[in-house]
Amino acid sequence: MAGWTVGIPVVLVALPMAARGRLPDPLATHWGGPSGTPDGASSFGGAIALPTGVWAVLVLGVVVFAAARARAATALLPAGVALAGAQAAIVRANLDREDWRQAELPTAWVAVAVCAAAVLAALAGMLIDRRAPGRARRGGGPEDLGPVMDVPAGERFVWLARTSNPWLGLTAGVLGAGAAVGAVLGVGGPVAGPAWLAAALVLGLAALAVLVCSSVRARVTGEGLEVAFGPLGWPVRRWPAAAVESARVEDRRPAQVGGWGYRLSGLGTTVMLRAGECLVVRAGGRDFAVSVDDAARGAALLNSLARCGGGGGGVERR
Repeated sequence: MAGWTVGIPVVLVALPMAARGRLPDPLATHWGGPSGTPDGASSFGGAIALPTGVWAVLVLGVVVFAAARARAATALLPAGVALAGAQAAIVRANLDREDWRQAELPTAWVAVAVCAAAVLAALAGMLIDRRAPGRARRGGGPEDLGPVMDVPAGERFVWLARTSNPWLGLTAGVLGAGAAVGAVLGVGGPVAGPAWLAAALVLGLAALAVLVCSSVRARVTGEGLEVAFGPLGWPVRRWPAAAVESARVEDRRPAQVGGWGYRLSGLGTTVMLRAGECLVVRAGGRDFAVSVDDAARGAALLNSLARCGGGGGGVERR
């Protein structure tokens, strides 16, 4: 979200600035009536300042109000898409016009595309906010941190841990903003062309790959271990309790496994989001490690379930 917050005003400013010499001053910014005749205009500076100011107010509201912070992605993702789409449409309509009154109303498909993208962004934001980690809840004492946890008959224990790397998240946001700029320029910008669309595709795929590796959620239940990646909790890797040979805690550093993110090395597979303790699971003769807090408790519960072959029911404890 930090990358998105910074990237949107960059798009709002870059679009008109890239076509500065091909735009009239003032610019048509509003069209009314069935004829599609421009009936409102703004100075070049105003066309930049207004949407940028609206974005600043939205971001400030999210920062100041706690209720808004809990829905930051739901609010800012669609708003950013709508503002960037509207700015691109205004630039395209005014391009190479000597007077703002000559600007043609953007075609209906542009409005439909922007609205559809905003709706998809809102849905993505809702999923991100719903999966955002809250305050961790921990129970029990030091006796729960052994290599095997005592699970009474008829009871079910659940262990859950989340970890995120803000720098990877910021990198994904910056790459995503770059992809949005390339897509807007390629489709409706002043320098439209396939090269911009290709760049947008590459940056978009890179942003998605980094975003997926920027956070992780590990969950141990009676079924076994589940590791979900990214803010949307997808993709997911699962190990049935009966397939787990052992689980342990191990201290690992990025230099040991080859860097940050999803790494393959002589130590096996490691999801490295921060240096320190990792939950290491051995299954099928191979090790899989994920850097999460409270790994000792997760390993103890997983060892207990593996020894009993999984299953369990009754009261759920976290």
